[in-house]
Amino acid sequence: PLPVRMTSKAGRLAHQQKREQGIGTNQHAVKFSQQDYETLRKRCLERGRLFEDTCFPAEGKSLGFKDLGPYSSKTRGIVWKRPTELCSNPKFIDDGATRTDICQGTLGDCWLLAAIASLTLDQRILARVVPHGQSFTEGYAGIFHFQFWQFGEWVDVVVDDRLPTRDGKLLFVHSAEGSEFWSALLEKAYAKVNGSYEALSGGNIIEGFEDFTGGIAEMYKMEKAPPNLFQIIQRALKLGSLLGCSIDVTSAYETEAVTALKLVKGHAYSVTGAEEVHFRGRLVQLVRIRNPWGEVEWMGPWSDGSSEWKHVSENDKSKLNHVAEDGEFWMSYSDFIKQFSKLEICNLTPDTLMSDDVGHWSHYQFEGMWRVGSTAGGCRNHPATFSSNPQFVVRLEDVDDDPLDGQDGCTFLVGLMQKDGRRKKRLDRQLETIGYAIYEYKGHSNVHLGPDVLLHRRAVAMSSTFINTREVCDRFKLPPGEYVIIPSTFEPHKNCSFLLRMFSEKQAATSPLEEDINAEIEEEQVSESDMDPHFKQLFKQIAGSDMEVSVFELVRILNNLCIVLSGSDIKTNGFSLETGRLIVSLLDKDESDKLGLTEFHLLWNKIQKYLEIFKNHDSDNSGTMSSHEMRGAATEAGFHVNSQVLQAIVSRYADHQYAVDFDSFVGCLIKLEMLFSKLWKHLDTFLVVSVSFYSV
Repeated sequence: PLPVRMTSKAGRLAHQQKREQGIGTNQHAVKFSQQDYETLRKRCLERGRLFEDTCFPAEGKSLGFKDLGPYSSKTRGIVWKRPTELCSNPKFIDDGATRTDICQGTLGDCWLLAAIASLTLDQRILARVVPHGQSFTEGYAGIFHFQFWQFGEWVDVVVDDRLPTRDGKLLFVHSAEGSEFWSALLEKAYAKVNGSYEALSGGNIIEGFEDFTGGIAEMYKMEKAPPNLFQIIQRALKLGSLLGCSIDVTSAYETEAVTALKLVKGHAYSVTGAEEVHFRGRLVQLVRIRNPWGEVEWMGPWSDGSSEWKHVSENDKSKLNHVAEDGEFWMSYSDFIKQFSKLEICNLTPDTLMSDDVGHWSHYQFEGMWRVGSTAGGCRNHPATFSSNPQFVVRLEDVDDDPLDGQDGCTFLVGLMQKDGRRKKRLDRQLETIGYAIYEYKGHSNVHLGPDVLLHRRAVAMSSTFINTREVCDRFKLPPGEYVIIPSTFEPHKNCSFLLRMFSEKQAATSPLEEDINAEIEEEQVSESDMDPHFKQLFKQIAGSDMEVSVFELVRILNNLCIVLSGSDIKTNGFSLETGRLIVSLLDKDESDKLGLTEFHLLWNKIQKYLEIFKNHDSDNSGTMSSHEMRGAATEAGFHVNSQVLQAIVSRYADHQYAVDFDSFVGCLIKLEMLFSKLWKHLDTFLVVSVSFYSV
C-alpha cells in the first residue's frame, strides 16, 4: 500500500494567524466595513468637512424595512440632524455615563437599553465599548466609534453623528437632559452592525450583555431554579460575571407596573452580591440587588431599615451593609426566587477581567457551518444524517475546586450561537431552531464519529432545549474524560453559520473533530499471465489490433456499462469525457495517453470495488447515494476527508436533490486518488479547489 497523507490544518491556519496577531480582540478590533476611525477623522479634519457615512447613510433604508420602512407612517416627518443642530452645547459624555443618559424612544429595544444601563455600573467594561477621547469640541469631525463583540470577534464601528429626529427631538434613545449623546450614537452604531434600527426591535438583555462584553450568558427560570442556584450566584460573582434579574410581564399593561413591595415589572435589575448571615441562630442567604433605572426599592424583609437587621451582629452588618444610595437593596434568597421570574448570568472572558480579585473562566470558541447536503444533519431524531453534523472534542482532566454540590466533577458551559439573525430580518428569514448533544468519546483518536457509533450510544448530556433563539447555553458537570459535542439544527438540510463556545472552570483541551486528510491507496500489482483468458479476449475485441483504449473508446465502453447497470438497481447518467480523461491520466503508466491491457484491468477492478461500496451506502436502495453518506463511502474506499473537502465534493458531484449517482461517485473517487497520489505534497486547500472546479 502507498500511504498518502495531507494535513487538514490549512483551512484554519489563516484564522489562527489572525488570532495569534491579536486581531479580533478588544485591543485590536476588526474594522467594520473596513472603515478606520482615525484615518477617516483625520481626512475630514484636513478637508474641513464633517463625516458622512456612506455605509450607513442618513436615509430611510438605515431606519428599517417594514414598520420603519419607506412607506410606513412611522417614518414620516423624520429629519436627520447632528447634535450641534439640536442644542447649543452638545456633550458626548457629561460627568460620566449614567443610567439617566438612557431614555427609551419609539424603538422597541428596551432589552438593549437595559444592557447599556447595566454597563454604566462598571466603567471599565463600558470603556471597552465606548472608547475614551471622543467629544464635540477638540478634534470634532462628525465621526464617532464604538466596539462590539460580534460572533467571536470584536469589531470597531464608525458612525457619523446624523441622528433621526422628529419635531427637533431625537426619535430613539436620548438622555434625560437632552444634551448628552453617547447613548444615541451607541444605539446608531449597534443598528449599523445589525443592518438597521428596526432590526433592533425585540430581544433579550442576554444578547446585549454578550455583545458588550464578549461573555457567555446563561438563564435560569426561577420556577425551575436548581437547588444550588444560590451557590451558582456566589461563584459567578467571584468570577466577575454580570448578573441580571427581572420580573416577567404577561401583557403590555403590566410593563413598568410596581408591585406592592416596590419591585418594577419588566425591568432589568442587577445582582451585585450574595452572602450568608447569622440571624436568630440560623444562617440566612441574602442577595443584593440594584435597580439601575431609579430609586424605587424593595420594601419587604431585609430591605433598608427593616427590623431583620436588628438581629444581625455588628460585624456581619458592617460586612454586608454596603449598598448604593440609589436603588440598591438586600433581600432574602427565598424572596428573591419568589419575586423574580428569571436570572441571567453573563460569564466574562479572561481578557475582560483585569482584576486579580476574581477568578477566571477558561474560554474556547470555534466557528462552524451547517451546509445542506454535507454537514446539515439535523438532531438525533434524524438517524440517517445526524452524524454528518460538525463535531468538537473536549478533554476534561481537572475536577473543580470547592464543588458547589460537594461532588467531584468538571463544570463547564456550552453556548451554541447562530450568526447574523438580526441582519436576516430584512429578508424575512427566521432564526433556526438549534441545540446540541454531548457524547462520550471513548476509544477513538481524531475520528469523526459515524452512525455506527452515535446511533448505538446515548448522549451523556444535551442542551436543555432546541429553540429558535440566537444562542442556546447550558451548564454541565461531567466526570473527567473525553467528550464530543455535536451542534445541530433541529431539522436537517438547513444552511447556517454558528459559533460554538465553551467556558470551563479548569483548563480543558478542545478542538474541532476533523480528521487529517489522508488516503491509503492500494497499488495493485497485476501481470498478463495472471489474467483470466476471457478478460484478455474481451479486451482484444474492445481495443482492436493496437490493444490500447483511447479516452473516447473508454468513455463509450463505460457508458455501455452504465446502460447495463441502469437496467439493474443502479442509477447513472453516463460518464463524461472529462472523467474519461481523468481515468486515463491516473492509470496511464507508459504515458501513451491510452490504456493498455494491464491498465484497463486495474480500472475494471476499481469499478467493481467502487460498485460494491456504492451499493453498501445506498441505504434506501434508491439507486443513488445520499450526499450525507459520501464521507463514509469515501472512508471505505480509503480516503479520509474533512468537512471542507466534503462540502466541495457535494457541490461538485451531487445533484439538486443532494443525491450522487454511480458515475459521479466513480468520477469523485478517481479524482481523489489522482490528487492524493500525484499532488499529495500540496495543502488541503488545493484539494478543495481541485475537487470543486474539476481541474488539476
